[in-house]
Amino acid sequence: MANYQIEDDASDTESYSVKSDESDSISALDKLPVPETVSSFIPRALETQPAHFDPVQSLRRGKSKLKRNASQKSAADPTLVTWDGPKDHSNPKNWPKSKKWTATLLVSCFTFISPVASTMVAPALGDIADEYHITSSIEKILVMSIFLLAYAVGPFLWGPLSEVFGRVRVLQAANIIYLLFNTVCGFAQTKQQMMAFRFLSGIGGSAPQAIGGGVLSDCFRAEDRGSAIAVYSLMPFIGPALGPVAGGYITQYTTWRWVFWSTSIFDAAVQVLALALLPETYPAAILLKKAKELRKQTGNQELHTDREGPDHSMGKIMTKSLARPFIMLCTQPALQLMSLFRAYLYGLMYLVLATFPTVFQQSYDQSVSQASLNYLSLGVGFVGGLQVSGRLQDRTYAYCKRHQIDPCASLFAKANWALPEYRLPLALPFSILVPIGLFIYGWSAQAQAHWFVPNMGACIFAFGLIICFNCAQAYVVDTYNTYAASATGAAAFVRTMAGFSFPLFAPKMYDSLGVGWGNSLLAFVSLGLGIVAPIAMWRWGIWLRSKSTYCVG
Repeated sequence: MANYQIEDDASDTESYSVKSDESDSISALDKLPVPETVSSFIPRALETQPAHFDPVQSLRRGKSKLKRNASQKSAADPTLVTWDGPKDHSNPKNWPKSKKWTATLLVSCFTFISPVASTMVAPALGDIADEYHITSSIEKILVMSIFLLAYAVGPFLWGPLSEVFGRVRVLQAANIIYLLFNTVCGFAQTKQQMMAFRFLSGIGGSAPQAIGGGVLSDCFRAEDRGSAIAVYSLMPFIGPALGPVAGGYITQYTTWRWVFWSTSIFDAAVQVLALALLPETYPAAILLKKAKELRKQTGNQELHTDREGPDHSMGKIMTKSLARPFIMLCTQPALQLMSLFRAYLYGLMYLVLATFPTVFQQSYDQSVSQASLNYLSLGVGFVGGLQVSGRLQDRTYAYCKRHQIDPCASLFAKANWALPEYRLPLALPFSILVPIGLFIYGWSAQAQAHWFVPNMGACIFAFGLIICFNCAQAYVVDTYNTYAASATGAAAFVRTMAGFSFPLFAPKMYDSLGVGWGNSLLAFVSLGLGIVAPIAMWRWGIWLRSKSTYCVG
């Protein structure tokens, strides 16, 4: 009995046992990533494969990756606990489709609730400031943005914990923390209490962003994952756009405290459903539980999984997960530039969100509920951009791969057949939409043109922003295949710090420059970054990756 692993991505493996008549085993596949919008891999052809092993045929079509189990030192390890064959029903990838989609929808709900809470308070900031006697514009904005500061910290806690205790258990525990402190935000009596409770609720709310995507990776094989990823990926962007709409009506017709209590009620309902319907999906955690049960039943204490041992202790995992993202952020130019690009876009999104109450309530004299409806323009832009991004990005990538386009001809005779740089061409034309949208939004609002015009500008801005953001995200994942989790963690830290800090300087900037020139300043910077970042990485990306020990290719 020889043991092998199937890998759908760098962060998740599944093992199963394979009977072999040969004395030698199947040779390992080389790890060669072919990126998609989120992450999937197309393997090279197998060097050798036994004709009787049916799963190999699917591997040759690029559906998964077969490689020798790293813990297997000999031809057989009778004490290694793995899946009971490739069709083991306890393997989440073999669950019924209804069970997989139940998990997808519940995780997507968790991922939707937290971003909603991050911006739902925006229409209520004036009432909160009046009640707590907040006179500083920075403190007023901080009530909203401190939630994002917790987003920068939380993933470094929840990611390592999920590797030890499992994804679903950590996800639900973190959500209880969010539920508790989001609820007590509605009972806060001072601004200090409000700030502290918002930060702690953000710590809990960051878990779905950190590990929710891993649940989908556990449940779906690469070729079946697209629809699930599309639903999940939409939530972090549609949530911040829809939150203020509900927050505006709640604030106007009840009290700002119900902004927090209403989200807690919805979150509690999702939590109850998750406790009943969302089982553990992390393969390593499932196999650990299986090994414990087998040891108890058989009395054989030698039974183990490949995730048990000193290398997988809590201390080792925490040290590695905490240190590597910052090491990469300080040493990887490709990651630095793309992180800066993504951070600026993310910061702009929250900055624009923070300006809506001032623009539409003061300049257009709209009520809180009427002004909140203008956030829908951002939601329309995000949804439209995601639809276009997925289709065009795949086509652009396929075209570059088919024609073997070499972005760095002077340094390399010919490009590899699958380059992360093939994700970048789409970002260049659509990055122009970001400053165009900012110009339209800023100058039409300052001139008090019809309310439709600034909303059109905001929609164009959101449309271009989400496409550029997805291109940069795909490039980071493709470039740092094996270390994609650490790379995205580092990029997420920079991004959320921008989302936290940008709204803080917005009041001073707009007071000094006005909405027109303030947005123009941001537009000029985004124009420069939108041109420089994609072109620089297209031209020198291969060279930078060749100098890195973390990059693929």
